[in-house]
This record gives sequence, C-alpha cells and structure tokens, in this order.
Amino acid sequence: MDFATLAPFLVEVVVGGLVLGFVYAIIALGYTMVYGVLQLINFAHSEVFVTGAVVGFEVFRVLKDVSMNGYLKLLIALLSAMVISGALNVLIERLAYRPLRNAPKLVPLITAIGVSLILQDTLRIIEGFQGRFDLTYTLPQGFAGPFCGPNSSCASLGSFLNTIGVRVKVTDIIVILVSLVSLGALNYLVNRTRMGKAIRAVAQDRVTAGLMGIDADRMISATFLIGGALGGISGVLFGMKFGTVNAYSGFDPGIIAFTAAVLGGIGSIPGAVLGGLTLGVIQSLIGAMSVLGGLAGIANLEAVDASYQRIGAFIVLVLILIFKPTGLLGKSNVEKV
Repeated sequence: MDFATLAPFLVEVVVGGLVLGFVYAIIALGYTMVYGVLQLINFAHSEVFVTGAVVGFEVFRVLKDVSMNGYLKLLIALLSAMVISGALNVLIERLAYRPLRNAPKLVPLITAIGVSLILQDTLRIIEGFQGRFDLTYTLPQGFAGPFCGPNSSCASLGSFLNTIGVRVKVTDIIVILVSLVSLGALNYLVNRTRMGKAIRAVAQDRVTAGLMGIDADRMISATFLIGGALGGISGVLFGMKFGTVNAYSGFDPGIIAFTAAVLGGIGSIPGAVLGGLTLGVIQSLIGAMSVLGGLAGIANLEAVDASYQRIGAFIVLVLILIFKPTGLLGKSNVEKV
C-alpha cells in the first residue's frame, strides 16, 4: 500500500463526504424544526427541497447570457429559492396541516405523503410543458473548475493541493461556505432573537406559550417558512453539486436527510447537523471502498460499489438507535399522565 497515494485520496473522500453531509444537514433541519414544534414528520419537505433546486435551475438558465458576476447570480438563485420554497412550505402548512392539527397523528402523516406526491407530479407537469424532465444546471463560468485554479489569486494554494493529489472544486467550497453561513444565521435566529425564543416556547408548550401572549399559529407558520427557506438553499446546493435534478430527485436525499435528523436526535438542530455530516462522510467512504481496496490491495473491498451507500447509512442508524434510541444528541421526553 502506497501511503503517499492513499492519504490524498482519503482527504478528498472526506472532503466530498463533508460537502454531501452539509447538504443533508440543511435538508434535515427542515424536518427537525417542524417536528420540534408540531411533532409532525413533514414528508413533503423533500419536494419543497426539489422546488428550490428547480428554481435555482431556472434562475441560472435565465441569467446564463446576462453579463453579471457569477456569485451575484448565485445569490439571486439562493434568495429566489428561499422565497419560493419558504412560501410553498407556509402554504402547505396553512392548507394541509393546520386543519388537521387536532386530528390523530396518523392523519397528518398520511396527508404529508399525499402532499409530497401532489408536488412531485406538479413539478413534473410544469417542466414537462416546457419539454424538460432532467434539468441540467448551467453554472457561471469558473464554478465547475478546481478550487484556486492557475489564474486565481490563490493559485499557490491550488498548486499545493495539486502537488499532494487533492482535488477540490469551487462548488465544493461554495456548498460548505453557504451551509456554514446558513447554519450560523439559523443559530442566531433561534437563540438570539425574540422570534426564536417564541418558536422555542411554542415547541416546549404550545398552550402555555399562548397564555403568555405568543401567537402559536404565527410561530408555527414562521417555523415552516424557515424550514422551507433552508430547503430552498439545500436544493440549489444539491443542483450545483450533482448537476442534474428532476421532479423525483427529492426522494433519496429526503430519506437520507430524514435519517440524519433521526440519527442526530429528531427535534435537535445540532443533532440534525451532526447526523447529516456523519451520514455524508459514511456514504462517501463506502462509495470509495472499491478504489480504496485497489490502492490497499484488498480484493474484498474492490467488490464494494456506490450502491451500498444507503445500506451502510441505515446500518449505522440502526446500531446507534439500538444503544441510544433518542439519537446522538436527542433528549428523552417523559409524558406525565
């Protein structure tokens, strides 16, 4: 085994896993915030996420030939996706979930699945009318290239990375930076603002919060707005990372992101982030097993391909929940009778 060859490859795999993990984490936050307030699993969130990805595609397509800084185009795509996905999530809550708030828990769960299917086919019809199914992102010039390329201001860093055999794309850095900014903004909003305190109060005890003058319905709508906006951001990042999206692209990342929320502790914001990063790195390592097996000379590992990624993620989830049912950072709730 050549360590000089293996080490840079491992670094590249871990970086790729962190990039994927941040995407999962942003999606998972939408699940965990809604669950924290309503104890509802919003399965339609995966389609809210895809809506953001479609909006991002349309913005980049429209601005393709416009003479404008690429990062300004990215900002417009992110803001547009946040607004539309956030508004869509609020509309879903108002029309589909609010009338069922006092119904048995199974009823809104089935409704969420129904809303998910409706949104899938709606997106398919909208794009189908324009003769499109698989939407391929047209990124601004330079976004698809290597981080710190030869003509950039940090060319020396890029040269060093190439020397040690580590390849990092500009889109990878964008995904990480946008995710960190989003997480920082969410942390500030939830923990440092009056709205955040009100949302946490409603999550803890909706009735008591109402007696204290907090408009619970407004705070629940705000939670859906924030979760939808995060879904829009993750949709654009997903499209930039993988290049192609369609109306059904939300299923796999949605399931993995929900798994990440459960893994970290459903209802816990730090848990959703930790769960997303953990599953991202695990999936990246499993996907690279065949190459690692070849580099290390282990024949059994060479037979492992990327199709085992989801299996590995769910095995880790099951093992953790066996020993810690509340997830990595979740807290047990004891109901008083």
